[in-house]
Amino acid sequence: MSLTLQEISRIGELAKLQMTAPEQHSMLAQLNSFFDLVEQIKSVDTHGVTPLSHPYATVAEVALRLRPDVVSERNQREANQQSAPEVQKGLFLVPKVIES
Repeated sequence: MSLTLQEISRIGELAKLQMTAPEQHSMLAQLNSFFDLVEQIKSVDTHGVTPLSHPYATVAEVALRLRPDVVSERNQREANQQSAPEVQKGLFLVPKVIES
């Protein structure tokens, strides 16, 4: 994929950017080099390659550092729902926005 100066001008208009001719040429070069890189990446044959959860997983086993799932605050549901216009069985009631 390759952009033209007219497309750069149109993108600038849509984004409400005021670009001079040299800035448009610079933007054209930058965007086209990005699209060239994308095409290079797309051309790599990845058939049979297993996706990784983390790039480091190819080198070593990755252990996720997650915090323990413990209660850190007391339940304040009633206090938090006092300012709500409507509450039912501990849930906030809101107006229906999607009709079936």
